Amino acid sequence: MSQTFDVVVIGGGPGGYIAAIRAAQLGFKVACIDEWKNAAGGPAPGGTCTNVGCIPSKALLQSSEHFDHANHHFAHHGISATNVKIDIAKMIGRKDTVVKQNNDGILYLFKKNKISFFHGRGSFAKAVDAGYEIQVTGATEELLTARQIIVATGSNARALPGTPFDEETVLSNDGALRLGAVPKKMVLIGSGVIGLEMGSVWRRLGSDVTILEGLPTFLGAVDEQIAKEAKKAFDKQGLKIELGVKVGEIKTTKKGVSVAYTNAKGEAQSLDADKLIVSIGRVPNTIGLNAEAVGLQLDERGAIVVDAECRTSLKGVWAVGDVVRGPMLAHKAEEEGVAVAERIAGQHGHVNFNTIPWVIYTSPEIAWVGETEQQLKARGAAYKAGTFPFLANGRARALGDTTGMVKFLADAATDEILGVHIVGPQASELIAEAVVAMEFKASSEDIARICHAHPSLSEAMKEAALAVDKRTLNF
Repeated sequence: MSQTFDVVVIGGGPGGYIAAIRAAQLGFKVACIDEWKNAAGGPAPGGTCTNVGCIPSKALLQSSEHFDHANHHFAHHGISATNVKIDIAKMIGRKDTVVKQNNDGILYLFKKNKISFFHGRGSFAKAVDAGYEIQVTGATEELLTARQIIVATGSNARALPGTPFDEETVLSNDGALRLGAVPKKMVLIGSGVIGLEMGSVWRRLGSDVTILEGLPTFLGAVDEQIAKEAKKAFDKQGLKIELGVKVGEIKTTKKGVSVAYTNAKGEAQSLDADKLIVSIGRVPNTIGLNAEAVGLQLDERGAIVVDAECRTSLKGVWAVGDVVRGPMLAHKAEEEGVAVAERIAGQHGHVNFNTIPWVIYTSPEIAWVGETEQQLKARGAAYKAGTFPFLANGRARALGDTTGMVKFLADAATDEILGVHIVGPQASELIAEAVVAMEFKASSEDIARICHAHPSLSEAMKEAALAVDKRTLNF
């Protein structure tokens, strides 16, 4: 017999569980379905982000950064550390603990907000007078009915044609996060967020890492000046990045993997490695959703077609996050989840795509919001730019991390901030000030006039804003 709800959310990742919580706060009777399992087979809500993405990668990045500091930076502080070793099993175990804490936290939030949680795969059964029947397939079979459905099924790693993931030698982000030992040699295909972050983790731990990128430019979506600064830092660290390559045949053997490719000069090359990580993007996850049962429209990529407010082709069916258009970012999914729950309640949910921050958690970190300088040039915008290096920031010197800069871009006539770009320490935290400023349509002068604590990294934000008007105080 079917259980009836006001709202059923399919998927318990950042978009799904946040949508469920907001809908419950608004007084709806809510169910959330999620099929992720932990090692013991129990529920592990949180989606890709919590289980094999944002959270575990940050845990490994933190561990590997500590190891790198102990080996290469402690001496500058007068700390002697010799014969420093890394226990990979313990490092992975810590990462798993962090993941479980987040899984359990979401289950607690479901209980706190009186959300019914169903552990299994959710799929459309049929349309009915009361809305839609949703089949839950898992340890037990359930049938749920609701007038409002929110699909938040996320995305999957995209494999190279003819080279499927085996998660032993050819790895997606999943396999890259649970290696049992440091590979002597590692090749990554794709120099995006996942490639750079995973490459950084295993390079710090001692692996010889080469990243192969098909595009001729490094981090093409990032402001060019910032990308060049980041590339210099990665080169100095020993992270080898080859641009403009064309990957050819990939052969796996008992010993590892061989990757044939043509470099930017057109020369045939080959790399042998113990492990290959493929990070060439992600694809919307609509497998098993049974969209055809109700006529839910998908596009050529398999993404669910939605309008600007996340409405699908079906009345009462919404979709958010990686499974729809737009950037595949956890925080973008969360904002859409909140907005959809509020729209269902008759409110005016709001998501501003122009102020969604982007972050790459390497060292140095890279973060940005708004337009890049090359985008402004392409649309013929009149703008002013201001930069400030962390080399001239007192807190960065005290930290011993002066790599990078802050860059402000502002409208030449109105001084409204059009974009902020950071490469350097704690860029992921500093970018929030720029997001707030842009949401309130602040000018660079507004940031330049705000008192920032001294000494702090945030002073670089103030100085870069001052630089827009060519009046920095400390450089």
